[in-house]
Amino acid sequence: MSDNLNLLMYIKNQLSDLIYINGIIATELTKITENLAAIRHSEEFLQQSKCISEHQTLNQSIIDIVRKYKQMPKDYKDLKNLEKHVLDHDD
Repeated sequence: MSDNLNLLMYIKNQLSDLIYINGIIATELTKITENLAAIRHSEEFLQQSKCISEHQTLNQSIIDIVRKYKQMPKDYKDLKNLEKHVLDHDD
């Protein structure tokens, strides 16, 4: 029984880490998209579009999903670093 529980905890932690990594990838891809739009059309074009606010909303949703699965005290630092990087990226 203990081996099964250990295996389940291992898989749970592994999935939690994968969700975190995918959250990083998703938010960075959003930023890459913004940067490419600014290069292609100009920074002014990007600022006038509704993409920035939509991307911010999407990034917040991604952070919320990561938070849902990273709830252990040891995860707090990773989550805070991701939030700071993604939500305060332009500060």
